[in-house]
Amino acid sequence: MKTVKLFAFALLVSSVSFAQTKAKRSGVNKAVTVTPMQAPAPVAAPAAPATPAAPQTPSLLKWDKETHEFGTIEQGKPVSYEFTFTNTTNKDITLTNVKASCGCTATNYTKTAVKPGEKGTVTATYNAASGGAFHKTVTVMTSEENAAPKIITIKGTVKTNDAPAVVAPSK
Repeated sequence: MKTVKLFAFALLVSSVSFAQTKAKRSGVNKAVTVTPMQAPAPVAAPAAPATPAAPQTPSLLKWDKETHEFGTIEQGKPVSYEFTFTNTTNKDITLTNVKASCGCTATNYTKTAVKPGEKGTVTATYNAASGGAFHKTVTVMTSEENAAPKIITIKGTVKTNDAPAVVAPSK
């Protein structure tokens, strides 16, 4: 009886050791070996070959102002500021993407190519829904080769409209 149990165990170990499966996923062969009383180890997919990214350089657009302080503004009344820049490069530059940091800030910007020496604008409009201090950013990306995105900022304080509710007299 002891020989039969030993033979069964040896048969199980040998069958498990030869039972390797190969799965083909995304063009990568993965082999998983399962041994008794052991869970399969996770197999990480090989990383894609990294292509070195070109280092980003500061934009050559000259901004008149990069931060605007609104001071104290009223809640629910949108305020806007127009940031102006000058193209100091020797090529036409286009603003490719202008994105506000939140939905309470809308943007508008020069959509046509800005020729060397000419000016363009980015307008940020903030609509305060709640009171307190605010600090919002707008990210500006351009067609300049390897240029880092430009971050412009608006900030201020929102004065809340804490008017008491008017209650109609009861009859």
